[in-house]
Amino acid sequence: MALRTLASKNALSFALGGAARPSAASARGVTTVALPDLSYDFGALEPAISGEIMRLHHQKHHATYVANYNKFNGGGHVNHSIFWKNLKPISEGGGEPPHGKLGWAIDEDFGSFEALVKRMNAEGAALQGSGWVWLALDKEAKKLSVETTANQDPLVTKGASLVPLLGIDVWEHAYYLQYKNVRPDYLNNIWKVMNWKYAGEVYENVLA
Repeated sequence: MALRTLASKNALSFALGGAARPSAASARGVTTVALPDLSYDFGALEPAISGEIMRLHHQKHHATYVANYNKFNGGGHVNHSIFWKNLKPISEGGGEPPHGKLGWAIDEDFGSFEALVKRMNAEGAALQGSGWVWLALDKEAKKLSVETTANQDPLVTKGASLVPLLGIDVWEHAYYLQYKNVRPDYLNNIWKVMNWKYAGEVYENVLA
């Protein structure tokens, strides 16, 4: 558990650019974090993701993970902080396919953008129970891969050199109110609001 806690803190620092907010506890050598604001309204991702789901997902579920992070269980906070950045309203460019260096890398490592989406959807749908499916960059091998993690384990638990570019939450709380138990429909529709610009920026910054 101590190793996982350390990994979670390292992943949080990378994902948030050192945005963990200090509190009075910092004076005791303990850093606490706060629930990050969204850069879009709860309803801005409709119809792909309903405003009700976004409100509950952010205000209830992520808020709980923040509280748990401050009790030394940080995976849920790390993962969700990345997830919100992975989403963008269609009116602001959400869903536009990747271009530039990341687009070329996807073609090289997966054959095509469509092949990547198909693989992530398949692995996300097949994941037993709760967890996440990730588009990862191995910063040492300079290769992309698709990874899954169980529960709220952050990607770093699968390998210290893996950097999350995109993460899709496949816990039921992410989709059940809208898609019921049909996880594949949720996975198909989330690509309509995927923020590939953010993923491309992370990719280029890591390899710079």
